[in-house]
Amino acid sequence: MKNLERYLEQTILKPTMTDKDLDQLVADAKQYNFKGICVPPFWVKKAKRDLGDADVQLVTVVGFPLGYNMTETKVFETELAIQNGADEIDVVWSTTSFKAGMNWPKIELAKLATTCHDHEKILKVIIETAYLSEDEIRTACDICSQAGVDFVKTSTGFAPSGAQLADIKLMREILPSNVGIKASGGIKTYEQAVEFIQAGADRIGTSSGVEILKGKK
Repeated sequence: MKNLERYLEQTILKPTMTDKDLDQLVADAKQYNFKGICVPPFWVKKAKRDLGDADVQLVTVVGFPLGYNMTETKVFETELAIQNGADEIDVVWSTTSFKAGMNWPKIELAKLATTCHDHEKILKVIIETAYLSEDEIRTACDICSQAGVDFVKTSTGFAPSGAQLADIKLMREILPSNVGIKASGGIKTYEQAVEFIQAGADRIGTSSGVEILKGKK
């Protein structure tokens, strides 16, 4: 597949990562021309400095990995991440308030979308599809698009399962064309990456970007 590297966000979010892991992540991003790298908030400032003027989006997470933080906390995290150099924010939405039938997820996401867009940054929302039924995924996508987010993302990688092809196809049916899809969680091979892109994913979040490209046909 042509330009596959421009779909890939090479990711390290393991709790034991070190500065050496980050150094390798940045080196790989520059060598392979990945679309972006996704790092914990703690490492955003160093990652920004190390990337320099490379054409690589710097992504970090907010409310990670469970999403049940207070909205004010998520907004503050987002503002600080942007201040430290993040280009894109991957926020875990409030599954708990969604499951409780509250309108809060839309209110929260609208606030976060405004925060990001005021700084001309991108907001991606992790709905954690492993915890949702098909009908809930439909509703979640509607909430996200109405709140003005830029992407809907499948998974944190910390839930029982990650991205599923059927979920990507469903999300693409529901979401308007101006809202992208990021598939993440368990994508480790070239074949998987291509399948997810063909199913409708605009981004692939993976810790196996180098291996995926080396497996390219």
